[in-house]
Amino acid sequence: MPRKHTTAITVISKISERAVSRAAALVVIHGEDLGRKFDLTTEETLIGRTSKADIQVDQDSVSRHHAKIRVDGTRITVEDMGSTNGTIVNDEHIEETLRLRNGDLVKIGRTIFKFIASNNIEAAYHDEIYRMTTVDGLTQVFNRRYFEDAIERELSRSRRYTRPLSLVLLDIDHFKKINDTYGHLAGDAVLKEMALTVRARTRREDVFARFGGEEFALLLPEVDQKGAAHLAEKARKLVEKHTFIFDGEDIAVTMSAGVATVQKKNESHTELIRRADEKLYEAKSAGRNRVAM
Repeated sequence: MPRKHTTAITVISKISERAVSRAAALVVIHGEDLGRKFDLTTEETLIGRTSKADIQVDQDSVSRHHAKIRVDGTRITVEDMGSTNGTIVNDEHIEETLRLRNGDLVKIGRTIFKFIASNNIEAAYHDEIYRMTTVDGLTQVFNRRYFEDAIERELSRSRRYTRPLSLVLLDIDHFKKINDTYGHLAGDAVLKEMALTVRARTRREDVFARFGGEEFALLLPEVDQKGAAHLAEKARKLVEKHTFIFDGEDIAVTMSAGVATVQKKNESHTELIRRADEKLYEAKSAGRNRVAM
């Protein structure tokens, strides 16, 4: 009697239906412990001021039990625990449990964490560390280190092709008063909002960077002094008219600016910065909320 043959059928699941194993972490991109990585390997991670927190953020603006991160398979969420100042994700106070997505920015007090999730968490972490060498964690514009590299590069280019190069230094007026009146969290919010307002009006080839504290630098390749002054005045008006609101309070914000343009072929970056800074001081001394060139 002939032997019967049976065909074995193997069901292969679609790749898209398979569970993807991804590691996740929070990386400090602004505040103390800059660059530190906290792996999210447990079901719950407590963030707060208490020494018993899994991630301790020892600041007055942080509650003892501030927020909680929950891991449920591939779903990772953040929940505010009734903190005094709230938990902020991507510039928005969260009202309820929120699912975190790769690249989300989580602000607890004055500390900003970046949420990263990747099949190769170490590679993602090192990419983020590299990014931190060029970008200011709070305002998300270039930092001073990047600016100093850029101004050397643009000065060399200006000399080579005999093209104009201008620098504008921008400074928020009475910033200490803002901090003293509304608190440092409000000051941080003003810095970030001001940076976003000005950056939205810059060209792709411009370099806009946080120079230090409440001071910013705008490097303008192929723009002469008159053009730079015009752009600085436009930015000043934008900030003056912009509505800055923090915790329901309207905060009046203005800024002053100093403009300098390369005058001689062998001019150094320190000389260009010095002249822009002198003009900024002149604008401040003349009553603030103005541009000096």
